[in-house]
Amino acid sequence: MFIAAGRLGLTSFGGPTAHLGYFREEYVARRRWLDEAAYADLVALGQLLPGPASSQVGIAVGIRRAGLLGGFAAWLGFTAPSAIALILFAIGIGTAGDLAEAGWLRGLKSVAVAVVALALWGMARDLAPDLARRSIAISAAVFLLFVSGAGAQVAVIAAGALAGLALLRKHAAERSTSADAPSGSAGGVPRAVGVLALLLFAALLAGLPLVMRAVDSEPLRVFDAFYRSGALVFGGGHVVLPLLEAEVAPPGWVGVDEFIAGYGAAQAVPGPLFTFVAYLGATMETFGSAWTGGLFALAAIFLPSFLLVAGVLPFWDALRERAGARAALRGVNAAVVGLLLAALYDPVWTSAVKAPGDFALVVGAFGLLAFWRVPPWAVVPLAAGAGAALAAVG
Repeated sequence: MFIAAGRLGLTSFGGPTAHLGYFREEYVARRRWLDEAAYADLVALGQLLPGPASSQVGIAVGIRRAGLLGGFAAWLGFTAPSAIALILFAIGIGTAGDLAEAGWLRGLKSVAVAVVALALWGMARDLAPDLARRSIAISAAVFLLFVSGAGAQVAVIAAGALAGLALLRKHAAERSTSADAPSGSAGGVPRAVGVLALLLFAALLAGLPLVMRAVDSEPLRVFDAFYRSGALVFGGGHVVLPLLEAEVAPPGWVGVDEFIAGYGAAQAVPGPLFTFVAYLGATMETFGSAWTGGLFALAAIFLPSFLLVAGVLPFWDALRERAGARAALRGVNAAVVGLLLAALYDPVWTSAVKAPGDFALVVGAFGLLAFWRVPPWAVVPLAAGAGAALAAVG
């Protein structure tokens, strides 16, 4: 399991949707570890749960193949290559001098704007295709432009679920994809273990803020920030951006320039975009060692995914039959589009576009990604070089 996932971790460029295609080719077509219907069922599970969808599908495949240890091996193989690369990038950033004067940083920040804009374009088309869901998305964006912070983002996600229950039940009753066909397998986890995993997930989510009131610990605050981000983000890697920025920027753990630069660099590596947190942890001064901080942050943000997949997998067949659950998920997904729209403006646009040259870099990067279909890992060095060239000519 580790070898198969490691091969994917070294070669899976292109974001969560592309990752699911690579997974299908490796696990279904090449190795035949599960059939098409079972794989589609796990994809539906990954879309329902908060967290990194492609990583959660990989964990679920590993659990079905080799139990909980197989799930861990699948995650480790898929995640390690990009996490190591981003920690090394953070170490390089630490020796790069004044970031405000770095021309290549302008290029990385322009890539971040282009990538988020492209993700928003695709998500709006897929997740808000009708008037009701577009209204949810726009309302969420307007609210978040005036009310900032992690609490506001959680409130928007909850409101999206309620709006979905109120407005989208009729649509959810129509089962239109192959993923709606139950696979007939609970998959590798006893129900008792599933219940314990869900209880631990909820206990950490609710209990960590209470513990921090009694214990003054900077590492505990960092763990809580990343755990909460991993537990509450819907919609994939790009949507975690505003949640993470709301957690790490106010306390001064990571500067805005460093944050956007790391996000741009994360587009150039294979594997899950959530490994961006390895860069954030490595950049913080809290831990002293870049490797300690990066691995600590990585464990914190992915722990909710393990607990949720292990907890929900034994009950998945029964849960997915409920129209209310599907309606709430559609409302959440529409709210996520609004959350990403607000994030496109602040912090991504406001920190990156400050002159005509910056806008030109964004337009060029967006054109390469959207129209010429150049892969992100190739666009990143091109944009960094263009930013350095602009800085050199003044």
